[in-house]
Amino acid sequence: MSSTSQKHRNFVSEPMGEKLVTELAGIGPVLGGRLNEAGFDKAYVVLGQFLVLKKDEEMFIDWLKDTCSANSKQAGDCYVCLKTWCDSFL
Repeated sequence: MSSTSQKHRNFVSEPMGEKLVTELAGIGPVLGGRLNEAGFDKAYVVLGQFLVLKKDEEMFIDWLKDTCSANSKQAGDCYVCLKTWCDSFL
């Protein structure tokens, strides 16, 4: 999977712990700020939403677009990041 970003590789290489939401692939300072305002301050809180949505790609991407106005690429990168992390750690 060489098409993933360094940010993605860093995130999925270790347990989540207390990582900030901005450490998720596809989530920069602007989207991270919007997620913070919506109550999603840590990556594990976004992971919780990802799991509530049963890891469904379309539902998660739609949720991310609605919650923080992510575009399709940003939301897709975040989805792949969380899916890869789950495949490794859950």
